[in-house]
Amino acid sequence: MKKTTLLIFIFMLLAGNMFVPEKACGEIYNRVVAIVNADVVTLYELNTRMKEMTGMGPEALKRKAEAQYLETRRKILEMLIEEKIAVEKIREMKIKVQPKEVDAAIEKVKTDNNLTQEDLVAALKEQGQSFGQYRKMIKTELERIRLINYEVKSKIIIREEELKEYYDAHRDEFSTRGKVHLAMIFLKQEDPADAAESRALKEKASRIIEKIKAGENFGKLAKAFSDGPAVNTGGDLGVFKISELNEEMAATVKDLSSGEVGKPIIGPNGIQIIKVVEKDKGGEKSFEQVKNSIASTLYRKKLDQAYSAWIKDLREKAYVKIIF
Repeated sequence: MKKTTLLIFIFMLLAGNMFVPEKACGEIYNRVVAIVNADVVTLYELNTRMKEMTGMGPEALKRKAEAQYLETRRKILEMLIEEKIAVEKIREMKIKVQPKEVDAAIEKVKTDNNLTQEDLVAALKEQGQSFGQYRKMIKTELERIRLINYEVKSKIIIREEELKEYYDAHRDEFSTRGKVHLAMIFLKQEDPADAAESRALKEKASRIIEKIKAGENFGKLAKAFSDGPAVNTGGDLGVFKISELNEEMAATVKDLSSGEVGKPIIGPNGIQIIKVVEKDKGGEKSFEQVKNSIASTLYRKKLDQAYSAWIKDLREKAYVKIIF
């Protein structure tokens, strides 16, 4: 009997023991859906992973959109097959991850997410997972990372010429338009035709400017005197592209630096006192400024390509049979 025929025969026998009826009518909730060399992918694994990745059970996803369900199921099954192949390669290369490394990885997860051990266990329980299962998953993931480091990452080389070529081809990505963060005190004029009110408002604006020059806090003055928006946040208007400002406001902030206050803008409805909280003039970033960012982008791209080629090669050499 040929090796592949024998494998199929053995796994079909095993699969027969994995058909477990959920109800008296014989509905199946678990069975073998793929054979991968000397391992199998079960329907339970497939459905569990589908729920983890989509947030929906397979039946709910199927009812929502059957075409999407079938495509999602196909992609996740392929992912599980690749994981089984990777696990076999890990065993072949005798890659080992020590318990203390798993502990350190879990502690990092807890620290990064501000979780106590009790919080983590409770969160896992909500997802239907025990802490022991979680440890096993982390161990497997660390082994896969180490495998990728050995087989893929160590072979990736990025030359200086590639970085420069990418920079020249994507210069528009490294150019930024000017932005300005503004705050404002607005003094409202009730009657635009009232000359006396207009004079009083200008005098008030002058007094506020003097207070600002004397070092008083702009935000506190806005809360005390402004009739405009964002009073509760000290008149903070947020960040704007310079091109979004009207002509008069753009002219006012043009020559101001971060922290400076412009001359009052007098309009028919009142007076605006503008502060430039922060200013970015924009412009093109130099190659040296973005070199590390480009390197990271190219590295991720090459890593994806190298991993895809590597796993594809392993897949072609493996015995894989999908049973649906």
